[in-house]
Amino acid sequence: MEAFSEELLSQLESKISFVIPVFGGIPVPTSVVVTWGIMIVLVLCSIIFVRNLETIPKRTQNVIEIAVEWLNQFFEDILGKEGKRYIPYLSTVALYIACANLIGIFGFTPPTKDLDVTAGLAIMSIILIEYAGIKAKGTKKWIRSFAEPMALIAPINVLEVFIRPLSLCMRLFGNVLGAFVVMELIKMVIPIALPVPFSVYFDIFDGLIQAYVFVFLTSLFVQEAIEVEE
Repeated sequence: MEAFSEELLSQLESKISFVIPVFGGIPVPTSVVVTWGIMIVLVLCSIIFVRNLETIPKRTQNVIEIAVEWLNQFFEDILGKEGKRYIPYLSTVALYIACANLIGIFGFTPPTKDLDVTAGLAIMSIILIEYAGIKAKGTKKWIRSFAEPMALIAPINVLEVFIRPLSLCMRLFGNVLGAFVVMELIKMVIPIALPVPFSVYFDIFDGLIQAYVFVFLTSLFVQEAIEVEE
């Protein structure tokens, strides 16, 4: 149990992959290196799969078009026509989080186990949400919206701006870390065979669910921000 506690504590620390020898040394966390790898793979796949597109799609192109259409329709149902401009960002984040959560299957450390990564994702989402509100309402109306429905609750509305990214960050980080803790406990009790189906759930199903929940909540917040009262 002591060894397990030490392993758990090590998961809460940002592991350094290497140090760039400039300005006294710049440490590069493992989560950053793995994220670079994910980005390279996604970019290469996007280049490979969009080459030689045909009017009558074949199997691979058809699957990709169905997936893209599903993502576009999913976000458009939430955001409406006014929020279509934010769909590329949300789709990209969904792909990244899904890959980041699933990459542990291949022996890599999931970047979403790093609190800094989930915090960065949450901060980017809240920037998008507030930008969408300013874009849709204008700066003055966006500022006045903090005093709705009454000026008395303006401090609460302002505080909510900071609470949202915190909730997004901790929900994603907590679920990914929680899945790791459960899997380690199962391996300690029954180390052979039984952890495999649990791994399918926690590493695959739960990882995809967390990606879904993150972008779903972000899109809901964006929809709320761009909603203009008649």
